[in-house]
Amino acid sequence: MRTDWAERFAAAAPASIDGDWLRPTADAPAEPRWGHADGLQVGIHPSRGPRGLLRIFTPYLDHPRERLVNFIAVEPIPVGTTERGYSELEPSSLDSGENGKRFWSMDDPDDLAPRNPLAPSRGAIDQVDGVERLTAWIGVERFDNGADVRVRVRFRADRPHEVEVAGFANEGSAALSNLVLTATMGNWARLRRLHLADRTVVPAELWPDHSGTGFTEHGRFPLADLGRDGVAAIVSATGDEDDPTAVAYSDDTAEHWHFLGRRAVQSWRVDDPHPDLEVLVNARWSYWASASPIPGGPAYENFEIVEPFRQGAAFRFSVEPVGT
Repeated sequence: MRTDWAERFAAAAPASIDGDWLRPTADAPAEPRWGHADGLQVGIHPSRGPRGLLRIFTPYLDHPRERLVNFIAVEPIPVGTTERGYSELEPSSLDSGENGKRFWSMDDPDDLAPRNPLAPSRGAIDQVDGVERLTAWIGVERFDNGADVRVRVRFRADRPHEVEVAGFANEGSAALSNLVLTATMGNWARLRRLHLADRTVVPAELWPDHSGTGFTEHGRFPLADLGRDGVAAIVSATGDEDDPTAVAYSDDTAEHWHFLGRRAVQSWRVDDPHPDLEVLVNARWSYWASASPIPGGPAYENFEIVEPFRQGAAFRFSVEPVGT
């Protein structure tokens, strides 16, 4: 029987402020959402949007509470293949008739039994070097390719516009060559400037003739192309419009693709990069699942940090406002 998650979510208590943090309420059904009370936040289905994705919320960009700035998908690649699993697209074996793997949360990262996502963990609070942290563990339904993984999301009180995301293979998982955590919605912010160590790259340079409703091939950038902060590798992306709220959309563009709020820079930082790390980007001419053209032409859509699998390898994703 198909579960009506939207109906269940409508009855859930919103996540609430607890000191510096936003956390799920103790009593189910509860909204599965964690993060900074006034900063970046992460949620999972059945909050609005596709299954099988982490939701990135940035209310400090003058967004309504449910406005997303980006998604993060989980895409494992077992050893011996180049085919990846797709958390957003694969059919669920836990929820009949649904596409997209089920995500849930848990207090114990080794207790891997699937759970009701509307009975979420509140997340664990601790301190490191005098700085408070909030950590939530996200379970992911087993993939059709045998990958069985979990994701840790972690917030630091002194970095209100950032989340650290790390991937782990569970016991019994197929051996992994990569575990890619892909930011999937650059088109909403119309990200067209990819900022590398010594240059800025735009989609028109990489795919000058691209049009239509498909994705481009990936553009690939090795570790040597990325900015550095000591050992750490950094890459960021921004839009190219002075006022992205002023553009004209085609009449068939869905309202949820219309930009609102403040401009921002989206950045990815890897504190301990593998020497073989690559950044992969692709682009679209039209918004996802539509033929509606993106104002101004192709924009980056998917952003990936790809490196050989290491248990617990992490990156820090931040969304910082720019301008006024």
